[in-house]
Amino acid sequence: MEYFLTALQKNPELAIFLTLAGGFVLGRLRVGSFRLGNVVGTLLAGVLIGQLNIQVPATVKVVFFDLFLFATGYKVGPQFFRGLGRSALPQVAVTVVLCVTSLLATVVAVKILRYDTGTAAGLLAGAFTESTVIGTAGDAITRLRLGDATTAQLLNNIAVAYAVTYLVRTTGAVWFLSSLAPRLLKVDLKAEARAFEQQSGGGAREGSSLAGYREWDIRAYRLGTEWVGRSVADLERSFDPERVFILRIRRGEQVMDAKPDTILCPGDAVALGARRRVVAGGVPIGTEIEDREVLDFPIEAMDVVVTNSAVVDRTLTDVAQEHGRGVALVRLIRGGEEIPFGPSITVNRGDLLRLAGPTQEVERAGQALGYIERSGATTDMVFVGLGIVLGGLIGLLSVKVGGLPLSLTASGGALIMGLVFGWLRSVYPTFGRIPEPALWVFDTVGLAVFIGVVGLTAAPGFVDGLRRTGLSLVLVGLVVAIIPHLTALLFGRFILKMNPVILFGACAGAGTSTAALRSIQDEAQSKAPVLGYTVPYALGNILLTAWGPVIVLLTQ
Repeated sequence: MEYFLTALQKNPELAIFLTLAGGFVLGRLRVGSFRLGNVVGTLLAGVLIGQLNIQVPATVKVVFFDLFLFATGYKVGPQFFRGLGRSALPQVAVTVVLCVTSLLATVVAVKILRYDTGTAAGLLAGAFTESTVIGTAGDAITRLRLGDATTAQLLNNIAVAYAVTYLVRTTGAVWFLSSLAPRLLKVDLKAEARAFEQQSGGGAREGSSLAGYREWDIRAYRLGTEWVGRSVADLERSFDPERVFILRIRRGEQVMDAKPDTILCPGDAVALGARRRVVAGGVPIGTEIEDREVLDFPIEAMDVVVTNSAVVDRTLTDVAQEHGRGVALVRLIRGGEEIPFGPSITVNRGDLLRLAGPTQEVERAGQALGYIERSGATTDMVFVGLGIVLGGLIGLLSVKVGGLPLSLTASGGALIMGLVFGWLRSVYPTFGRIPEPALWVFDTVGLAVFIGVVGLTAAPGFVDGLRRTGLSLVLVGLVVAIIPHLTALLFGRFILKMNPVILFGACAGAGTSTAALRSIQDEAQSKAPVLGYTVPYALGNILLTAWGPVIVLLTQ
């Protein structure tokens, strides 16, 4: 045992990895439908292991925190800049109302209960599950030069308040948004979601999971004589408004690709692609046949990043009519979230479309829409490294407000530059690629290491701090978490007259709560709320992170 303790104390990197392992185990534990999650699990694991007096260099947590912030900005950059346009103004307004109210509610609670600055920052971070506040507020506290002992105490109090209020928020606010708020506003989310899907022509998609059902099908037919002498385009138009494509033609022993102007001849066999509902009852073009040769051609699915300004902000129907011949849209990813889609959904710059169909048709459509993402595991580390350095240099610039040097900090600058570089990647996707697995490491592991080191560092004073403020923090954390959401919901519903499905998704995004989004989707039995989530999530991350130094300024 002594060997084990000495190894951890003299080799803090081992303690960090033990904290990660223990934290992810704790994060998986469930009590009913409640789960701690990796962030709180890692913090608690760090506090437990930190009782062994582990000393970790401060640079370690800063490095991983910067990676996490850059990855966060990179993911939401395209949606953040889109949020600056007119089409997203209602969602932006709801986000600003929620974030400003969150700051005001925290300041009022802190003034009434006379919490210190560290507890105030932890309360704000935990009540809105915004871990970045820990870093930006911690940097601001360090700049106050209050002395080593006082600074250490305030930083420890951030971790204590964050741990308590995060747990309260994870349960209380999620329950409020998905269960209580719809009843208070007299909103039936299931009915509203069904009406929204019918109006938009879209519904939930099952994503990449395997299922027996396939929406699109390809079948072979021997054409009837009425089509002789007519073009492939004539046959396809006869199914309007359904999208139907003739993909290949077998004429005697010859098999050829079908072009819109190809003239059909007697005895032609065709490969017809259409939605299953179109072909299920038979189609009036001829007799269905078994013809392996005409159906034996490569089908491929490719991910395409939308960069062509000519298709941005147009509906899927318009884009499909112009560029979609022969291909089907399988998935639509926006801001890292899969969203339901229908004919009236508009295409945004930076959207990731998974297109399926014959290889040559998918290649053609992909090149017309933007940039085809080729599979690969290489991360552009020049892009990542320069982004964090440039962001850090910008973030270190400061102005004095009330005698306190106020700045984004190097970490806040990494977030801002992540936004810019993520947007640049959506415009010029030939450089700056970060594959999804690497992005997961930067995002999830980067945050986990940061939080774990916070727990290891705060461990000695954690129990005493929890004893002094625990009960009051539980109640205050619940109030501070709920009031901003209620205010934003009332503002969006009665002032902006927003669709409830979009509004509830926007509130989950503005509060940066993916757990709340999932719960709202479960209540609505639809993925539609995610359509209101992406822009507020991007903007909410920025505003709440910026509140770190502001809460220090207002409560010192």
